[in-house]
Amino acid sequence: MVTWEQVAVLGSKLPCVEESTAYNTPALKVAGKTFVRLRAEAEGALVVMCGLDEKEALLASGQAPFFTTDHYHGHGSILVHLELIDEVQLAEMLEDAWRIKAPSKVRKLRTAVNH
Repeated sequence: MVTWEQVAVLGSKLPCVEESTAYNTPALKVAGKTFVRLRAEAEGALVVMCGLDEKEALLASGQAPFFTTDHYHGHGSILVHLELIDEVQLAEMLEDAWRIKAPSKVRKLRTAVNH
């Protein structure tokens, strides 16, 4: 099972990430923008930013970690059960979410590190 502490470690590998809070829950932000947070209303689940197309694809896949609620209908985020996702897939999702929220100058830092 992945814990919030592991989420924070994975997220901290990305440029300019800071641990913070959003809606009174632990969150990771880049340039002051939340890209992932722990849901207080459903302990053990994350809200991860994503594109609507990706959200639809993940939900349609039927994979156990992914779900949504009416509250998040039409919003570019997916809910993820921490106990059902592996670290590798979560790390990829965090990087994608980070790219959505990071300003271009910060995204360039990640590109420079990878080359």
